[in-house]
Amino acid sequence: MVAKNRKQTGKSPAATQADRDKSPLVSPPGKSNPRRAGREGKASGSSHPNGLHGIRHRLGLTPSAAAKLGTTLLLASLAGYLHWHHLSQLFENDRHFSHLSSLEKEMAFRTEMGLYYSYYKTIIEAPSFLGGLHMVMNDRLTEYPLVINTLKRFNLYPEVVLASWYRTYTGVMGYFGIPTKMCWSINRGEGLTPVDSCEGMGDPAYFYVTFVFLLNGAMMSLFFIYGAYLSGSRLGGIVTAACFFFNHGESTRVMWTPPLRESFAYPFLVLQMLLLTYILRTRNPSRTAMVALGVSNLCFMLPWQFAQFVLLTQVASLFASYILGYLGPTKMQSILVTHMITLGVCFVLMFGNSMLLTSFYASSLVSIWAIIALRDQFAQVFRPGIILWVMQGLAWFGSTVLLKFLLSTVLCASDDAHISALIKSKFTSYRDFHTLMYTCAAEFDFIELETPLRYLKTLLLPINVLVVALIAWATLQDVVRFLRDGGKASVRMDDADEAAGSEIVGKGEMVYHSLQLVAFTVLAILIMRLKLFLTPHMCIMASLICSKQLFGWIGEKFKHQAAVFVILAIMAIQGVANLQAQWAIIGEFSNLPQEELLDWIQENSQPDSVFAGAMPTMASVKLSTGRPIVNHPHYEDAGLRERTKLVYSMYSRMSGETVKRNLMKLGVDFFVLEDSWCTRRTRPGCSMPEIWDVEDLENVGKIPLCTHMSRNSRPHFTTVFSNDIYKVLKVPKVTKDLR
Repeated sequence: MVAKNRKQTGKSPAATQADRDKSPLVSPPGKSNPRRAGREGKASGSSHPNGLHGIRHRLGLTPSAAAKLGTTLLLASLAGYLHWHHLSQLFENDRHFSHLSSLEKEMAFRTEMGLYYSYYKTIIEAPSFLGGLHMVMNDRLTEYPLVINTLKRFNLYPEVVLASWYRTYTGVMGYFGIPTKMCWSINRGEGLTPVDSCEGMGDPAYFYVTFVFLLNGAMMSLFFIYGAYLSGSRLGGIVTAACFFFNHGESTRVMWTPPLRESFAYPFLVLQMLLLTYILRTRNPSRTAMVALGVSNLCFMLPWQFAQFVLLTQVASLFASYILGYLGPTKMQSILVTHMITLGVCFVLMFGNSMLLTSFYASSLVSIWAIIALRDQFAQVFRPGIILWVMQGLAWFGSTVLLKFLLSTVLCASDDAHISALIKSKFTSYRDFHTLMYTCAAEFDFIELETPLRYLKTLLLPINVLVVALIAWATLQDVVRFLRDGGKASVRMDDADEAAGSEIVGKGEMVYHSLQLVAFTVLAILIMRLKLFLTPHMCIMASLICSKQLFGWIGEKFKHQAAVFVILAIMAIQGVANLQAQWAIIGEFSNLPQEELLDWIQENSQPDSVFAGAMPTMASVKLSTGRPIVNHPHYEDAGLRERTKLVYSMYSRMSGETVKRNLMKLGVDFFVLEDSWCTRRTRPGCSMPEIWDVEDLENVGKIPLCTHMSRNSRPHFTTVFSNDIYKVLKVPKVTKDLR
């Protein structure tokens, strides 16, 4: 128990009528009552109604349609609120965050989280916002002695935006003298010194995580709308939201890791896919819809360096839909242009980050554009049917790979080389130091068997198998019909008759979502961490059990809805148990050994002392002490990977003299040694000495250097601090010849 004593008080575009008739958020197809053009013109020209009545008139909605739209938005808001509350409560229960001191809150942001949060802290503590922005764009603490633009390297736009909001909020509230936080003295017991803990939006960490959870609460509102729109029923939105909650532990990790890039990026992917669904469903999407797609695309790409791989699967799924004839060439090219423009804008805003231009995503956009532009030539050379489809697919794959490696060679870009090596290691026996650093971590390994079993218990997997099977059967019938007719009665939507292809339009969006599900499944199987894309999309696909287009054969509306409620009830048996297991997680963050380490660094080292060590620990050192570091957890840069490899030679079997010279060349003053990194072994072949054995063959069989250092650091280093977990080794000053 802790004693808590109060201490102080601190200071959507208008849609066409045809589109509205198709929108399940307003009314089912054929149920709305469109007004005649003359009456609409008279209403808009003679009066200007205000309030909700005026909004309804401007949108051209009937009273019943407006009521249905209002109900949908109300339910979506409720789902968003519940998710925000759920995330906030889980985070508080796990860490007791409200009772932590500022230092403890910072320590709770481990690994990459601490690194990202440190730049937010830099900006809010700077004399001015622009001064803080200049500091993160000319950072000399993260990869000493290099000066790097961290905004370019680490996708820090979320931190820049939140820091600007925080400075504005505290400035305005301070001007009016309104308190923004409440601070308390916390008695931690066990002979520990009391600490000050603050709650309220005026606390930087509290402000930061609050907005992360609000954003992901809004994401749940989008999920509800997405499920309702895709299925054509508000019940579909309920199914999507329920599936997400019932499979929450498999769907997101934002409640445990708020500062990670996916926490900021994924909600915008949900918005982007919802807009894409609207565009696929609409026969002639407006320019406004395309602009909205581009903006959401940009908001997804800017915060996360891995967004390009997700978008690669999206354009590949769309291209497959085009090949099968469910997506017209004009619409496909419009989507491609939107992606290209977004990529260009992102490239500029990321200060020319070469990983964007040399990505498979960028090469794929160009390849697909060229194939569609040459569609007539393909049709002349190859007979319509399977041969033409296969040749288009091979042309896309070959040209994408060729263009990607050509651009990488021309631009001398190697930052994403580890991705190719990681994929290679999944299918071959290839191993090196960097791939093992990934694959030895559980989240980068193949998906665990328990995951599909969990999907099975909540019925998420069976429902998706059923939905995809029905879509695949309908698609197969179209393909067989096309091949039987010799390509004369094509299922393809040519631009000339696209307006008459409403049935194909409806099938097209379902075919795309099924292909996207397959793509996410492949990613999740290869890299378990990416199931965070698979599970939410499975929740979206589950909404289609409410689709009349797929399940109209069940019978009348009442029978269909009754069947859905029965399925929801069965899902809830395991789903509620999963939620109860999450609610039962009660903890309190405490890391006294690291707190001792950070306090020692603050009190016993110079502000310009340079530190090296395990990547997660270095993020905490930079965040809480402001000392320069030479390596950190953001492992996506080629230069940083080589720096980390030199630092981690401490955990190899090399000689102490070799490791000392490596650290001296990097300009390191202190090395933070952790015994656990020397002995920890997630599975055979995955301890640090064993990882080194793959490349350092000449020293295989020797005792690891870290074992020697844990006993006696002399003669190569001097131990200046130690506790149960950490030992700080002083590195001799570098000589001129080493510099």
